[in-house]
Amino acid sequence: MSSLRRCERFCDCSGIRFRKLSVISEAKLELLELKKVVHIRTDADASRISNLHYLLQLYAKTRSSMGGKACHAQTIRVGFEMDISTSNMLINMYSKCALVDYARRKFNEMPVKSLVSWSTMIGALTQNAEEQEALTLFIQMQREGTPFNEFTISSVLCACAFNCAILECMQLHAFSIKASIDSNCFVGTALLDIYAKCSSIKDAIRIFESMPEKSAVTWSSMVAGFVQNGFHEEALLLFHNAQLVGIEQDPFMISSAVSACAGQATLIEGKQVHSMSCKSGFGSNIYVASSLIDMYAKCGCISEAYLVFQGVEVRSIVLWNGMISGFARHARALEAMILFEKMQQRGFFPNDVTYVSVLNACSHMGLHEEGQKYFDLMVRQHNLSPGVLHYACMIDILGRAGLVHKAYDLIEGMPFDATISMWGSLLASCRIHDNIEFAEIAAKHLFELEPNNAGNHVLLANIYAANKKWEEVARARKLLRESELRKERGTSWIEIKNKIHSFTVGERNHPQIKRIYAKLDNLVEELKKLNYKVDINHDLHDVEESRKQMLLRHHSEKLAITFGLMCLPSDIPIRIMKNLRICGDCHNFMKIVSNYTSREIIVRDTNRFHHFKDGFCSCGDFW
Repeated sequence: MSSLRRCERFCDCSGIRFRKLSVISEAKLELLELKKVVHIRTDADASRISNLHYLLQLYAKTRSSMGGKACHAQTIRVGFEMDISTSNMLINMYSKCALVDYARRKFNEMPVKSLVSWSTMIGALTQNAEEQEALTLFIQMQREGTPFNEFTISSVLCACAFNCAILECMQLHAFSIKASIDSNCFVGTALLDIYAKCSSIKDAIRIFESMPEKSAVTWSSMVAGFVQNGFHEEALLLFHNAQLVGIEQDPFMISSAVSACAGQATLIEGKQVHSMSCKSGFGSNIYVASSLIDMYAKCGCISEAYLVFQGVEVRSIVLWNGMISGFARHARALEAMILFEKMQQRGFFPNDVTYVSVLNACSHMGLHEEGQKYFDLMVRQHNLSPGVLHYACMIDILGRAGLVHKAYDLIEGMPFDATISMWGSLLASCRIHDNIEFAEIAAKHLFELEPNNAGNHVLLANIYAANKKWEEVARARKLLRESELRKERGTSWIEIKNKIHSFTVGERNHPQIKRIYAKLDNLVEELKKLNYKVDINHDLHDVEESRKQMLLRHHSEKLAITFGLMCLPSDIPIRIMKNLRICGDCHNFMKIVSNYTSREIIVRDTNRFHHFKDGFCSCGDFW
């Protein structure tokens, strides 16, 4: 039996035995067996090196640091510690085992470093999130006059991508052009990836289109780049083009395509990509599953999201966080909190993202006591320092619960300045609870932080109007007219037969708009028999009451729901997406329509999902 075959037999058998031994016994066994393997050899050094290299590759692949260290010890014992190829393999093995300090120590010991040595060490630093060290090492490599190749450049570019170091990326791009390796597949892919991550999507596209050869990773990186920059339609188009030219799909490309569907809230296409992932065998892949949970949650299908979650046997913290966030978005606070506990029972510790999600769940249901409990828990039990998002959640929780003064006190006691979203949350809470004092304080800060946002002026004017402060209302309206500020136009969209239909208030451009208005007018007349009355308190326009009623009647979500009733089968829910917070009148309208038509209506606004069914909303009229 050859010595290499004995190595293989030893490794195969040892894998079974290792699982039954303690850590200490494991290390001793590996060392003893390795000694036997190394000594069962011919007299040729080549055979010894071959055996050691085989084992180093095995331990790198299996991330076995103990085996790797034992192998390292044997290289020293038999005098191979300065062999360049063996040293490179040791650096790689330590890198794969996340022992970058050991890798760097081995690299520093080498008297003659090859190009592979430099490239391997730079790659090791990049893979272990030590990007600045990788860049520094590349500079040192240049100073010592060591030539570089496509693998070196691509590794350094990956380091730049982590920090979005666009200037360094451009310099490396110039390096690659001078060395005539810019058209190399590895280099081109790394370049377009970093340009996309640094929001230079046009440069990424230019590189992608100029590459003579593109790998599956290249296509995947470009699809991901489109998604990262909000070009969801372009991402899906490229994904379909990749299919047409026969590019093999990988989990990362499918995950990006699913994320593009989530960004557009295109449920039908999302389901199609889900089907593709299952056929490709990637349905339970952790990246794909995480994207699917997010997509279904954003498309209003929280039950489907949970089915995907349940179908993944080996879960990561990202998967748990995604599901908790999905429940929070759909006002399923109880399920979010139960999952929070289950996650810890399965051995996962909550992180910053977990607490943002569970605090959001409390916010959407007005659970201020539970919210305060989780806020305290993250500091006391899990030693996490609350960040901007955690404070923002608590301010929203306290404000929505009517504890506006406590929310303001929390802002005053924060270790950093309040953000726009915090003051906006406080102002919105003041609108709910008619608190003029803190509304004026919040509005003052918002006027300074975002002077071009007319919505803040409108909200303050609404608060004045609700408290019959007519002089202040008039002053707010005058300021709006004179400043030429414009409130963001409300838009709602609905997916019908794989096509998105958008509506704005007072829509005139849709090809079926006359039929839609006629159907809506008839529907309103029928709803009036059920005591529906337009609530004009939700319109601030300085016009007569009849005009206000007409403006509210033609809100974008009312047009979208009417079109959905016209086009969709009666046995499926109607899903509407909206770019602004749903107003009180439209919320009441949706409740009555759901009861009158016996249809489930799902509306996603900027804050959350509303599930209307049998005359009730999942938010319990708290939003």
